[in-house]
Amino acid sequence: MAIFFNPENALKRAEELIKVGQKQDALQVLHDLITSRSFRSWQKPHEKIMFRYVELCVDLKMGRFAKDGLIQYRNSCQQVNMTSFEEVTNQLLRLATEKAEQALDKETLDVDDLEVTPWFKFLWETYRTVLEILRNNSKLQALYAITAHKALQFCKQYKRPTEFRRLCETMRNNLANLEKYRDQRDRPDLTEPETLQLYLDTRFEQLKVAAELGLWQEAFRSVEDIYGLMCMVNKTLRPSLLVVYYSKLTEIFWTSSSHLNHAYAWLKLFSLQKNFNKNLSQKDLQLVASSVVLAALSVPPFGQAHGNSHSEFETEKERNMRMANLIGFNLEPKFESIDMLSRESLLQELVSSGVLSCATQEVKDLYHQLEHKFQPLDLGSNTKPLLDRISKLGGKLSTAPSLPEVHLSQYVPSLEKLATLRLLQHVSKMYQTMKIQFLAQLVPFFDFSDVEKISVEAVKHNFIAMKVDHAKGFVTFGNLGIESDELRDPLTIFAETMNKVRAMLFPASSKLGDVAPNLEETVEKEHKRLLARQSIIEKRKEEQERQQLEMEHEEEMRKLKLRMQTEVAEQKRLASEVEERRRQRILREIEEREMEEAKALLENTDRRRINREERERNLLKLAKTIDYLERAKREESTPLIEAAYQQRLVEEIESHERDQQCEVELSRERHESDMKEKRRVTRMLSSESFVENMEIFQNRVIRLREAEFERQRREKEEHLQARKQERDVKRKRIYYSKCEEERIRKLQEEEEARKQRGPSQSSTKYIPKFRLSQATQVSGSADDQWGSRRLQHIGRDNAAPLVEGDQCGNGSERPGGDSWRSEEGRYAFRSSGSRSSFSSRTSQR
Repeated sequence: MAIFFNPENALKRAEELIKVGQKQDALQVLHDLITSRSFRSWQKPHEKIMFRYVELCVDLKMGRFAKDGLIQYRNSCQQVNMTSFEEVTNQLLRLATEKAEQALDKETLDVDDLEVTPWFKFLWETYRTVLEILRNNSKLQALYAITAHKALQFCKQYKRPTEFRRLCETMRNNLANLEKYRDQRDRPDLTEPETLQLYLDTRFEQLKVAAELGLWQEAFRSVEDIYGLMCMVNKTLRPSLLVVYYSKLTEIFWTSSSHLNHAYAWLKLFSLQKNFNKNLSQKDLQLVASSVVLAALSVPPFGQAHGNSHSEFETEKERNMRMANLIGFNLEPKFESIDMLSRESLLQELVSSGVLSCATQEVKDLYHQLEHKFQPLDLGSNTKPLLDRISKLGGKLSTAPSLPEVHLSQYVPSLEKLATLRLLQHVSKMYQTMKIQFLAQLVPFFDFSDVEKISVEAVKHNFIAMKVDHAKGFVTFGNLGIESDELRDPLTIFAETMNKVRAMLFPASSKLGDVAPNLEETVEKEHKRLLARQSIIEKRKEEQERQQLEMEHEEEMRKLKLRMQTEVAEQKRLASEVEERRRQRILREIEEREMEEAKALLENTDRRRINREERERNLLKLAKTIDYLERAKREESTPLIEAAYQQRLVEEIESHERDQQCEVELSRERHESDMKEKRRVTRMLSSESFVENMEIFQNRVIRLREAEFERQRREKEEHLQARKQERDVKRKRIYYSKCEEERIRKLQEEEEARKQRGPSQSSTKYIPKFRLSQATQVSGSADDQWGSRRLQHIGRDNAAPLVEGDQCGNGSERPGGDSWRSEEGRYAFRSSGSRSSFSSRTSQR
């Protein structure tokens, strides 16, 4: 890695590499400069270098290099010039966008997958990288918002739902980290109006894009993000933003079939428009009010399903509370109870607040038909014309452009279903049985199969009680298996009317007995029955209260146990956190120490590298100088060498001719002398005395060779005899040494045994210690005496030398035996035999 003390030199080097087509090397040169220590303090030339650097990163699609460079440049510009960093970041985004658009124009394809077009993948990675670098920095929050808007528009333009979800999750995590790390340096302050507005604009843009892409779940999460942001700063949105907020809520709730929340969101929109939009026309106000009323009527008239468990009820309650918080009704005192979010309370609110009076006449008539009038046989025929006229109403609101386009026709299917339910409810109050064919004629909206499906849902939610008998072709209303304690409404009205008639017919009756003779007895029995029933009810209540108290006690014990476990777990967690902090501190100290050592080592390495590079540059300069001198010498000496070569060539030719002439003359002279010698030898071989002289010469040579052979044979035998004598002397000395050691050992054993027996029991002769030592010393000299005497004996006669077995009487103790004698004898015999045969053959010749 080359070190450039002047940043402009690095830029010049990069430009040179780019001109020769080595962009990768140029990028590496600039990357090394940007990540070096000298780049930490901002200078004006650094901005030009960064522009060139991001251009190379885009050309080579090197996102990792771009990220490293931007992080280093952000750190250097943090306290000096953040505007320069913003310009570099915008340049990177602009270049990446241009490349992606050019690629799309060339390929003319739909971006179904970012893997298809590498430039679009690079652009998406660039957006993610920039957002990660700019996150949670108060000085870069405006650039962060702009980049987020561009990324959202990218997902919207190219229909990228997967990337949109990842982008929303990234921004959601950034906001969570902003709230989590409150002591972070340069942290954005959400209480400032400018900062809050930037975050809200980003979240609303996210909400709009999610709605346009049809990602309703992500849109709902965006709404929760907006609500969480407002709760975080404890402020209220501006009316213009609230209109967008509730407009998107209406779309989300309608798509998710949450009609009740959809109606409440429309009610909020109506209130905002009526109170803050001074330019709202009467026609647009009627359309908005009609939407609110129809949305409220579209809510099913039955609530939670009958028979749900307590856990399901709590889950539904928590969900409704969450929806109420998002809609904003929990902020008003009169809506603090969760029970207020119901269809009945919503309709009462519409009437009391005057929303119904602002709606169109068709909507008002429909409301009265479905909610107040009792017409079991004519409800379907009276409702259908109203629904047909309502379906044609709607359009764009000219004086409220921020609101979505109103289409009242979207509520018609829900209203037809509501009309069918009301018709079944009214019929069930008047009839006990009815033919299926006649009931199907009463419902002009659906076939009877659809009516049957609607009735199943109504029965499931305990809205009506009916049974369809297809075999007989009848529909039976009411629960016939169990006698009901309450009369149906029409019979109650009939009874009240008959009581009024009785009072009019018998106004002077003072005694009940005159009218009903057995009435007192019946009343007495009924009173006793009611008292008995009340007693049973009281006992049941007491039993339920007792069970409730036991359950509450068990719940308190469970909570106490859970609280104790929580405290123990909290103590363990605190202890583990203390230990973890201590361990982290130790690790941090170790890392700092290792970092210091690494820095020192790196500085030494850099210093040695600089020195080495300096020496290399000097050597390179010296080599260039030597090379120049050598080329100059060769250029000057080339004509001289050529002239010397030509002169030497002429001299060599003349010398070769002279040598060739001399060789011819010498060959001629040698040939003449050889011919003379041939003639002389021919004369000599032709004489008779030549054969005799030749035989004499051969005999003389043979005699000389035989004499030489005999001399060498005698010397060999004498040498072998001397070696035999030396081996015999050495063997005798070894044997004598062993015998002497054995004798001394036996003497020592006897001395030890004598000492153990005592002086009285000793039977052997006492041998002093100095005798034993003398015997040990004599063993070495005895070998020499033995050997000398034996040599004398061998010299007197040629008898076979004595061996160890001959002296000790045990021939098996000899270490070598007589095997060496037979081998040497055989070797000598073979040698003498071969030589004698050779001499005899020579003599015969």
